[in-house]
Amino acid sequence: MAGERDAVRERLPVGATAAGRPRAPRLDQPRPPRRRILPEWDPDAFGRLSERIARFLGTGRFIVWMTVVIILWVLWNVSAPEALRFDEYPFIFLTLALSLQASYAAPLILLAQNRQDDRDRVNLEQDRKQNERSIADTEYLTREVAALRIGLGEVATRDWIRSELQDLVKELELRQNGHKEQHGPYAAMRTERPPGRDADDR
Repeated sequence: MAGERDAVRERLPVGATAAGRPRAPRLDQPRPPRRRILPEWDPDAFGRLSERIARFLGTGRFIVWMTVVIILWVLWNVSAPEALRFDEYPFIFLTLALSLQASYAAPLILLAQNRQDDRDRVNLEQDRKQNERSIADTEYLTREVAALRIGLGEVATRDWIRSELQDLVKELELRQNGHKEQHGPYAAMRTERPPGRDADDR
């Protein structure tokens, strides 16, 4: 019996159950790598290359070199011997080369612009967050300054202490002047009994 079961298992394909249905893929194991028909490339590296090309196409150096090449091309195909000419007067090959260059330059420039737009979007988002943090910090500092002003309103200032001391000095001077008047040379005259007091006492 065991030998027959082993023989049946050997006849079944890998991943198939006894009922003939393929076994479901296990979720705890990674999927086997798929074979890709198209070649793989790094989008970031391709984007950097497109930015370099677009940056070079937008310089004066590229325009000068392209003008020099076109002039030499036309002069060679006009003035050179017929056996050495590779592009006769309509300059079809030159037109094809310039068209091919334009057809590749336009998508590269668009790709570089898209990457620049993405960077600008990220920079704007960071600037917006930074502005929000700055506004929050400014509001916090404003509240702290207002609280300090309220607290300082209840603290004795130098001018207030000076005015209080001046009032105390004036009050002391008035008291000293009043004390001198009570104990001065005319104090006995002020303390004598009135003249009608003795008659009443009698």
